[in-house]
Amino acid sequence: MIKMNTKNLLVFFFALASILLVANNFVSAGASELVTINDVKIDDVFASGNEVAVVAGETITVKVFFTALQSASDVKLKLELEGAKVSEEAVTAPFTIEREKKYSKTLTLTIPYELQDEVSDELTLDIKVWNGDFRTEDNKISLNVQRPSYNAAIMSIDSAQSVEAGKVLPVDVVLKNTGYNRLDDVFVTVKIGALGLERSSYFGDLVAIESKNNDDTVTKRFLIELPSNAKAGAYTLEVKASNNDFSVSQSKQIAVKNEFSSSAVVADIKKSASVGSETEFELVIANPTDKLRVFRIVTESNGDLTTGSSAQLVSVPAGQTKTIAVTAKPHSKGDYTFDVSIFAGEELVDSVKLGVLAEGRSANSGSIVALTIILVIIFLVLLGALIALMKKKPEQSEEFGESYY
Repeated sequence: MIKMNTKNLLVFFFALASILLVANNFVSAGASELVTINDVKIDDVFASGNEVAVVAGETITVKVFFTALQSASDVKLKLELEGAKVSEEAVTAPFTIEREKKYSKTLTLTIPYELQDEVSDELTLDIKVWNGDFRTEDNKISLNVQRPSYNAAIMSIDSAQSVEAGKVLPVDVVLKNTGYNRLDDVFVTVKIGALGLERSSYFGDLVAIESKNNDDTVTKRFLIELPSNAKAGAYTLEVKASNNDFSVSQSKQIAVKNEFSSSAVVADIKKSASVGSETEFELVIANPTDKLRVFRIVTESNGDLTTGSSAQLVSVPAGQTKTIAVTAKPHSKGDYTFDVSIFAGEELVDSVKLGVLAEGRSANSGSIVALTIILVIIFLVLLGALIALMKKKPEQSEEFGESYY
């Protein structure tokens, strides 16, 4: 009997200790709370009792109102959006709070885009306030994430990383409707602005969600022909999709290779010539393309300089060169420059600036002057001789006749 009482007493004290321990844990848990979150405002809409709608891809402003339960330093507030694949978070700088005072903190978050086969879905916003000693984690706030009303994404731009000048660059563009509504009359433009190249294509209508009879994704190929005189280097290839309701663009880098960056090559760009004489330049015309090209040569002239070429139309087979002569004749002393333009059809493919330094007079003019001087000297000599002969009088001979007395 005494043993039974002793056993019951031990059980009683053990149960009492357990109750006290649990109560102490509850008290400790209550004491560990740092703040009481009073309300949350998302883009001017209070979240309490409301399922706030947000748009995927947009940035929201979240303002948290809370009351301090403890006086504490080095406190931080953290917001986290938990997505299926992507999570976004933002954290404040450390701050200090005083017990029973009210505070608010504001942070911004970007809504992740994880909508696949639905136009809207739910996303959870977590709020955490803590320091090294205390912690408060608020109940999760549910957000309704919707697709943008009108939007599309350029899913891929598929092209070669490098291309030869004068060749055709195929560009495959994949466009997907990522908006809430149907997209009507969508156009896509592909361009290389630095080369003045641009191509556009009609992509038609894109439904919001793929169905059996309609597709929310369209793929098309663009053929971009690069000019043969494009300089080697890196260029930006830009793709833009738009209609009356949206516009989106994306770009990538491509490398252009060109062994013949110039269609015209000249060894000497400046020569000297006498006034009135003609000087000649050798101009090499290259055709780096894979087809025959006919070039038109145009030289620039003015009143002081007459220019020309040995041929005005030059046909150059694919991958070959031809040499022509460009002539220049100055009419007065001076330093002159002139342009030689090379056209393929109406397209200016290259231009070369040449120069002529005109000095003195021509050799023919010097010969004429020298001959004139010689003739004048001969004339003067002859004239002097003639005058001398005219001044000289002939001697009169005395005639003696017989006299008769």
